[in-house]
Amino acid sequence: MAPAVKDDTGAHVPLLPELDSPPNEKRPSIPGAVFNVSTSIIGAGIMSIPATLKVLGVLPAFVMIALIAFLVDISVEFLLRFTYTGESRTYAGLMKESFGRVGSVAVQICVMLTNLGCLIIYLIIIGDVLSGKGADHLGVLQEWFGVHWWNTRAVAILFIVVFVMLPLVLYRRVESLWLSSAISVFLAVVFVGICSVMAIYALARGETRNIKILPELDNGASFFNLFTAFPVIVTAFTFHFNVHPIGVELGKPADMISAVKISLALCSAIYFAIGIFGYLLFGDSVMDDILVNFDQGSGSAISSLLNDIVRLSYALHLMLVFPLINFSLRANIDELLFPKRALLTTDSKRFIILTLVLLAFSYAVAIAIPSIWYFFQFMGSTSAVCLAFIFPGITVLRDIHGISTRRDKVTAAVMVILAVVTSTIAISTNVYKLVGNKS
Repeated sequence: MAPAVKDDTGAHVPLLPELDSPPNEKRPSIPGAVFNVSTSIIGAGIMSIPATLKVLGVLPAFVMIALIAFLVDISVEFLLRFTYTGESRTYAGLMKESFGRVGSVAVQICVMLTNLGCLIIYLIIIGDVLSGKGADHLGVLQEWFGVHWWNTRAVAILFIVVFVMLPLVLYRRVESLWLSSAISVFLAVVFVGICSVMAIYALARGETRNIKILPELDNGASFFNLFTAFPVIVTAFTFHFNVHPIGVELGKPADMISAVKISLALCSAIYFAIGIFGYLLFGDSVMDDILVNFDQGSGSAISSLLNDIVRLSYALHLMLVFPLINFSLRANIDELLFPKRALLTTDSKRFIILTLVLLAFSYAVAIAIPSIWYFFQFMGSTSAVCLAFIFPGITVLRDIHGISTRRDKVTAAVMVILAVVTSTIAISTNVYKLVGNKS
């Protein structure tokens, strides 16, 4: 009998296949895990990376991206080490072992806030691409066919939700999404590749915008504005809600750690590239969603065909990321609401109802809220920073299994302090800016 572990609903299931499992059963692989982890990381966050360079300057932004990727790698190693030392195989279960019911509920709430926010952001960006953001920034469908009722924001997003998202979110195993994840990573690389070619071509013609190597600090307010970029980058690297679903199916903790390191290296390179090339193309006019800059009204000398390819390729990427983020969101909501019920994947009625409710809610909010920057700042300052740094850090400091070294505890303490201080400053700065704008 294989060792028993808990699945996403808390029920005990085998961690490894039973000895009498079919010999030809396909097992998850490291490349598949790399694609799923990379897709979990490269979501909508990449769209706001160029805007962080506008706020921070090129050099500080690169340093921050590298630092956050390094800390994320450490935090994931902490999660996996404590997970496989204990009995639970979910993030919520890990926190329950260390902090009781309060810990598990805190994780579930943060996962729900982060993932639901991501799904809403994806739909907002897809709406921006297809239907634009007003008369100054038209969508692809409006540029091609003119403005009609059927290519308005509400109708375009509804079509994508029903005919693209719904079939993908009905998969019941995360490993089943490896192919769509591979395609989404490829589309992200295509997006970055096209942007780099456009930027190099513009650079050769002397058409690139002026960029800042270091931030311009005119006063105290400008200094504190730098901290508003931290939550955006944290959100762009937060994938901890999928560490356990992907890792448990993969089976070996060492394989998952390898997959995470490969994915972080790949995603950091992609973030570096899109940050500098996007900033070179648009300079300080770069928007919080860079896809909006790639339209006929952006003033770009690049052909409209390339602009449309850039926007559509990344919109398709987000459509393929959507089911992977939805997977953990649905599992955590079910674990919170129905902790003692049968497996979600075996209860078709509950599975379908929960899936449809999440899709409908995401669609409704995406229609009501037009901007993604404040979403990123809110999630990065609250739920995302908790999942990525605070929860793994306090788990190491709590150390109920007695496996933390002195170095682990120092690292965890520094991680938690940095996360709390920077997030507090970012929240305070945003509140001050909102109050100032209203006054």
